[in-house]
Amino acid sequence: MIKKQYFTIPGAKGRSMLADLTFDDANKYAPLVIFAHGFKGFKDWGAHNLVAQYFAESGLRYLKFNFSHNGTTNDKPAEIADLISFADNTFSIELQDLEAVIGFVCGGSAMKAVTGVYLIGHSMGGGISIIKTAKDKRITKLVTMASISGFRNLWPEEIETQWRLQGISYFLNKRTGQYLPLKVSALIDLDKNPARLDILAKAAEIKQPWLIVHGDSDPTVPLARAEELKKAQPGAELSVIPGGDHTLGASHPYTESSLPAPLLEFAKQAVDFFKK
Repeated sequence: MIKKQYFTIPGAKGRSMLADLTFDDANKYAPLVIFAHGFKGFKDWGAHNLVAQYFAESGLRYLKFNFSHNGTTNDKPAEIADLISFADNTFSIELQDLEAVIGFVCGGSAMKAVTGVYLIGHSMGGGISIIKTAKDKRITKLVTMASISGFRNLWPEEIETQWRLQGISYFLNKRTGQYLPLKVSALIDLDKNPARLDILAKAAEIKQPWLIVHGDSDPTVPLARAEELKKAQPGAELSVIPGGDHTLGASHPYTESSLPAPLLEFAKQAVDFFKK
């Protein structure tokens, strides 16, 4: 039977992170997949729970979590309600969060410790996952989905001057109409850590098996970004999903009982990659 277990994991700056683990109780010690969501995302966005169910039915455990500064709260885990924490987010904070999650599952304090994990990162979470994989041998395989190839892929370059002058910039959440604030500390983080936060440079260092998946109709992160990642790391596999947009057909809220075809194709490819 497919079951779900919930955790609260300490994250950056003392903020907690909600996480859930989907698994088949007949296979409690199956290989573990960790999913890292993207910018303006959260663990229960769209079809993420259906994806978790698919992985569990395919013989893998699937853990997804909310980054500590993604704007969700313990009381409102499926909406961006805490704009103060969202504004304070940086890429280094997300790397610290991912380290905490991997340490949690490998430490054995709340579940039987695992010696290695599989990692999936979507969009900005893909960039974070690439950097982490390059330096962490506990990650044994990586899959990125619609990943950025540089953190400046997330905004137009021309906004940076005004952003630095004002100390804050606002990013439209098209789904809700919210304008989400992000402090200039995100830019300062890039300024202070150019080598550590260079996604393409870290991509070149990855030695683990890596599957790059991207839709050819992605209006948010164009397919060219996946091609840049593949060029940086020729050993990676590149899979292009025809007709796939940035979320491979999912939306929020997602009310269907089955995965959209492009996302189902992604899930099949990812499971095959992890199990081979």
